[in-house]
Amino acid sequence: MQVEELRDLVIKTLEDMKAFDIETLDVRGKTSITDFFVIASGSSDRHVKSSAESVAFQAKQAGQAPIGVEGLQEGEWALIDLNGVVVHVMQPRVRDFYQLERLWNVDPAAAEKVSRERGSN
Repeated sequence: MQVEELRDLVIKTLEDMKAFDIETLDVRGKTSITDFFVIASGSSDRHVKSSAESVAFQAKQAGQAPIGVEGLQEGEWALIDLNGVVVHVMQPRVRDFYQLERLWNVDPAAAEKVSRERGSN
């Protein structure tokens, strides 16, 4: 599975789980740890956990077992490392505090390009 297909699977799964404010950050060339960050919000600890578990399950079903999963116990911030795609599902207050989008300072035009690419598939 190509990294773009994995990214799209993650986004679809999060959408199906009713996660919101889903952002895709193309970090190729900014870090060697992954190609994409997918960041989403969940409305409660249970919603964060179930969304993250669903992403991990769907990725495994597609042959891309997670390298690691963190934060499922607490439910404030869950991380799923799928190698080429790292997924963060957070409660809004946690997301607002850490502001990963600002931390990675991704060019808005690059983020927009990812959305257009996904829309055309």
